[in-house]
Amino acid sequence: MKDNVKSGALTEVTFFILLSLYVPKHGYAIMQFIEEKTGGRLILGAGSLYGAINTLTEKGWIEPFGEEGRTKEYVITPFGREIAEKELRRLKELTAIASEIVGGNCA
Repeated sequence: MKDNVKSGALTEVTFFILLSLYVPKHGYAIMQFIEEKTGGRLILGAGSLYGAINTLTEKGWIEPFGEEGRTKEYVITPFGREIAEKELRRLKELTAIASEIVGGNCA
């Protein structure tokens, strides 16, 4: 996962994983969320997802949620929310600048 925290730029997959975990979810529900929200444009395989989950857990952006022994669920941490909100601000700034240049004529 090549996220650039210094500049605030996250990969699209990382951003969607963080967004999906504002409500606790297990891995398969995360994959469904991303596929649904992107209209099938992004489809994660289990290996890619669990690799990302491990990385995001190590960074402290997400954490396990709920009881052990059941299907493992994850939830975004307060630090992860900060990261997601920073990315949203970056994307809004990017689209504002692009709309200004293009003239807002994008459909």
